[in-house]
This record gives sequence, structure tokens and C-alpha cells, in this order.
Amino acid sequence: MKTLKFHKTECGVDFLLNVLTTEEVRENYLSNEIFNTDFFEIIFFKYGSGHLLLNHQKIEIKNNTIVFISPFQKRQLFFNADNLEFTVLAFQEQFLNDFFSDKLFTYRLLYFYQLEFPLIMQAEKESIDRYCVLLSEIKTELLKTKADSIHIIRSLIYYLLQKLNREYAEKHHLPLEKKGSNYAFLFKKLIEIHIKEKQRVNEYAELLGISRVSLNKAVKEQFNLTATDLLKQRLLVEIKDYLVHTELTAAEIAHQLHFSEPNHLLRFFKAQTGMTTSEFLADYQNGMSY
Repeated sequence: MKTLKFHKTECGVDFLLNVLTTEEVRENYLSNEIFNTDFFEIIFFKYGSGHLLLNHQKIEIKNNTIVFISPFQKRQLFFNADNLEFTVLAFQEQFLNDFFSDKLFTYRLLYFYQLEFPLIMQAEKESIDRYCVLLSEIKTELLKTKADSIHIIRSLIYYLLQKLNREYAEKHHLPLEKKGSNYAFLFKKLIEIHIKEKQRVNEYAELLGISRVSLNKAVKEQFNLTATDLLKQRLLVEIKDYLVHTELTAAEIAHQLHFSEPNHLLRFFKAQTGMTTSEFLADYQNGMSY
């Protein structure tokens, strides 16, 4: 499977961010090949039709659609080449870490690393137009860099990401960030790093240097889920990823994910989905998504 790597923009300074138009990435986005990237993407479709398979979900694309994709999420695209116009905002996490003092900024955005709600948002045409104007301004600063470009880009990208976060929260009836400790967001970040070898809440509590009770309280307050539920959701995505995108057997997947024996993985999968791994694969191959 191909992984698209981020290439720094060819401007006066090295930014781990780029704004790409349909013409610049048409070839990659019209291919039906399964691929992933090592960067975040927000795709703003002014015009489009078709669908993509992302995180084992079938996402319908139409005019005025915004799609949110996190690094290494595998996807397969099925877009109609006619009347297709979109803009991609692409950046690596390090870009935000360098620009903002909050190293957990990415994990506070509701639309990235999302497990419960859609990785898509339907917007009004006026909203898409406004977002695309901001993206055009960012691209201009990248291509014609001046001494103050870094400050302008910082302010524009912060405004854009926060406006999207507010709109996403309103669309899906989610509360914006609640005040509290950072442990819930640190937990979310650590899951992304360690999910293949750590599947117990106690292990994450130990990494964070707090008790399991304190961690569970922080996660519950922030995400309205227990730490165990959040961990199970993410582990299930990982198992589905192996099932769909590799030819590994259940026993081999269990070994990759450090289950003590294959039956434990099979029981976990059945308890979470109500179906066996074979039933899931059969449904997936028949076009159903979960």
C-alpha cells in the first residue's frame, strides 16, 4: 500500500503545511488505489460526487462537503472526474506543535481522531466559499513569502481550524472543549502511539503517572465516555484495519496486537460488533460499512 509523504512547500521558509488545488493533486485523488498519508488532510469540496472508504465507513461526497482525515488512515477514493473542484489543506502535527504552545492542540479538535461521529461535515455554500478564501490567502503567503508571512499564516490557520471545530460541534451537537486537566487529551494521544502494544487502561494511567480512577474521571468529563470505552473503540478500529487492508489471519492479527491468544481477539470483536471477523469481512466486501 502506498503512503504519500508530506513534501515541504517550495517557499522562503520550510513549512509543514500546504494548500493544494484540484489540478495539483487530481491524479492521486482520482485513483482507486488504497493509500494513506503521513499528514492531516481537510478536503473542502465545492463540487463533487462519488464516495470514499475511510475508517471502514462509506462517505458520500457531494457539493459543499468537508472531509477530515488523520495521518495513516487508509482510504480508497471513488470520485466522478466531471465537475470536481476541491481544495486540500495538508499539514503535519509538528507544524501545529511549532506554531502553537499547546502541544495537544490537534487532539482538542473534535474532527480529528474521531471514533464516534462522522469524519465529514456538510456545510453551506457560503461557508465553503469563506473557507476557500482563507485557504487562498494561506497559499498566497506560502508562495510569496515575506518577513511577516509566518505570523499571517499562524493567525489564518488558527482561525480556520477553530471555526471548523465550532461548526463541527454544532452540526453534531457536541460540546466544545470543557475546562479541566489535559489527561484526557494526553490519553487520546498516547492511544494513537501505543494501541498496538497497550490495550489496558492501567498501562496508560501508569504512563501518565496517575491512578486509573483519575484517568477515567478526566476522560469521562471530557468525552462522556469511560477510558475503557474509548480504548475499546480505538482497538476495534485497529483490528478492522488489519482485517480489511492485510491478508493476516485472526491469529496473526492477535499476535500483532499482543493478545495473549487468538480466541481473546475473536471474543472481543464479537462482543463489540455482534459478528465474527469472517461475517464482518463478508459484509465489507459486499459494500457494507461500519
